Amino acid sequence: MEYVQERIATLHEFSDGDGPCGNLGHEAAAAVAETAVVVPMTAREYDRPAAEHVLRELECLEPAPAAVFVPVRAEPDQIGPFREWLTSFALPMRVLWCTAPDVDALLTDADLGGYFGKGRDVWLALGPAADSADAVVVHDADVRSYECGHVHRLLAPLTMNFDFSKGYYARVERDRLYGRLCRLFYEPLVRTVADAHDEPIVDYLRAFRYALAGEFAATANLTRRLRPPRAWGLEVGTLGDAFAVAGFDGTAQVDLGTHEHDHRTVAGETGLEGMSREVAAALLRVFEEHGVDPEYETLPERYRAVGETLIRQYHVDAAFNGLEYDPAGERDQLARYATSIAPPEDDARLPRWTDAPFDPAEVVEAAQPWQERRVGSRSQD
Repeated sequence: MEYVQERIATLHEFSDGDGPCGNLGHEAAAAVAETAVVVPMTAREYDRPAAEHVLRELECLEPAPAAVFVPVRAEPDQIGPFREWLTSFALPMRVLWCTAPDVDALLTDADLGGYFGKGRDVWLALGPAADSADAVVVHDADVRSYECGHVHRLLAPLTMNFDFSKGYYARVERDRLYGRLCRLFYEPLVRTVADAHDEPIVDYLRAFRYALAGEFAATANLTRRLRPPRAWGLEVGTLGDAFAVAGFDGTAQVDLGTHEHDHRTVAGETGLEGMSREVAAALLRVFEEHGVDPEYETLPERYRAVGETLIRQYHVDAAFNGLEYDPAGERDQLARYATSIAPPEDDARLPRWTDAPFDPAEVVEAAQPWQERRVGSRSQD
């Protein structure tokens, strides 16, 4: 049984229960009533078993959340059936159509148009979610092993005066190690930077056991101060803002057990290779903002050397547990990801909701064109 603490408070699951126990468990469960849950989805999640499982689990929460915001990226002919499916669940559902024409117009008028992805979708929901509750929980919709108790676990630190809580978990499926982008890109890149720098942000980012997990909880106040990258850099960008607002003392990470996700291919812009470019830009920008000069000329080569060491360690760990392991395939990923390491280009992050050029109610109105009566961020879908 492992109970090691990191630079941030690390909450382990020592028992076989569903979450925090005793008084803390009761407080975390009660906090759900004042919590908004954000579950981003795209057309690939529509009526999929994993997404349905997540929503069925959320139905089991007692008390129910204050709201469940589902920012949806879908084509015009998809949003109707998608919304009908989402509102069939017994949840206080708030569907936000992220690609609605009025949303595009609202963002363009505010000079916030441009490319988008998961980060922008989540950002559109964060403002309304923070307006509707005291805390916000964000998690992905492709987790086949999801349990409603994960909401309690993520909320537990917030009931003990923490401002930010990050989930971590093991990614072992089909007798293989997964979590490839975190294992083979984020972890060796952060270790490489740590070899040459001792700024506090480096220790902070090293403390997270699964930094690319999509699951986190935050107070409404911290939520309003997040500046998400527009696409796959969301998780890393969130950590950078959490460091600035909550710091070491206000941050915790929580054991969520073992997760089973849908998987992506490695190659191409829609695979892990493309995602690595977004993650690299977000991570390196966080480092630069907090006084780190990553020394880009030698960084890719040094990253690959650290990655090779980790691959040897993963190989031994896999063999020790009787898991399949493909060192050549992992080295191929290392080479692909190394090409992503470069100085970040223009900063296209979205603004803090405390600085946004419009208020959350305007987003809700723009993202719910089916509403006959516009009633703001607390409206029922």
